[in-house]
Amino acid sequence: MQSGISVSPELVSKFNLLLADNSLFGLLITISGETLAPKATLPSTSPDFAQNLEQHLMPHLKPDEALYVILRRYNNNDSGAPANTPRLVVVTYVPDAAKVRQKMLFASTRLTLVRELGSEHFRETIFATTAEELSPAGFERHDRHAALDAPLTEEERTLGEVKRAEAEAGAGTGIREIHLSKTMNMPIATDALVALSELSRDEGKGFVLLKINREAETVELVRDVSTPSSIADLVRAIPTTEPRFTFFRYTHTHEGAESSPVLFFYTCPAAAGKQIKYRMMYPLMKRAVLTVAESEAGLKIEKRFEVEEPDEITEELVLSELHPRAEVKTAFKRPKRPGR
Repeated sequence: MQSGISVSPELVSKFNLLLADNSLFGLLITISGETLAPKATLPSTSPDFAQNLEQHLMPHLKPDEALYVILRRYNNNDSGAPANTPRLVVVTYVPDAAKVRQKMLFASTRLTLVRELGSEHFRETIFATTAEELSPAGFERHDRHAALDAPLTEEERTLGEVKRAEAEAGAGTGIREIHLSKTMNMPIATDALVALSELSRDEGKGFVLLKINREAETVELVRDVSTPSSIADLVRAIPTTEPRFTFFRYTHTHEGAESSPVLFFYTCPAAAGKQIKYRMMYPLMKRAVLTVAESEAGLKIEKRFEVEEPDEITEELVLSELHPRAEVKTAFKRPKRPGR
């Protein structure tokens, strides 16, 4: 989810100046109050990108302060690129020593910054946690890594970087707010977002179990040691005494074709019946959890199931939902006349 922070008019003005003035190398941006605001402009004193980095960017990077950095990295003669090719890169710099709340704000506002300034202006987006990553050597490593990746559109690359940044910022201890309405919200642990992002990329265990911590009122990852590979294994991995949100990549073969759809299960066992307030939290949070999984972690959920007991989940049920049998219609037959 986004943070609700917006771009200030002052930032728009400074950004337009950066676009128009080739003597500027970059723009530093911070979050002040409820707005994205300009912090400083960086001059360009050399045609060499690496030299400008060393002289003008590196002195501004602190080990405990997050920043957005927009850099003029490419020129109009770059590799014969068309004139309308974006010349800028946008960097989200979130050092490990930054405060958790600052990590959360910068991660969750990143997409807002790119969209409101205009994603068409940026050739790529970068997430960094150390100043060294933004040094000339760091950019060289980034370029080598990017060259190995499969080609993506800029929109796909931006979205993927945003999701990874939001998951990685403050990993392990951070939390993110997921909003149900203007008056109700609940934090989701960052490690839960990391697990969902891995599942979307077909990495990790292929199994994510989430619970609500009723005391802290947070959505948390259940660190389960099991790695279910079948529906039967999955059923055994879901608790029978408490509600759970479960995401599972179901690899199976149907009529000779293998597929691996992601399934979502909401279980609410009868044994949890006495904990009325606790049980009520789950249906209220279900929509928000699904929204985070799909829009931020990039999960495409093929089917959703809601049952009371985990043992109601059977392979027959799942397959019937994934591969419904086509209805066979028979032609209408006129009844025979009496006596014939």
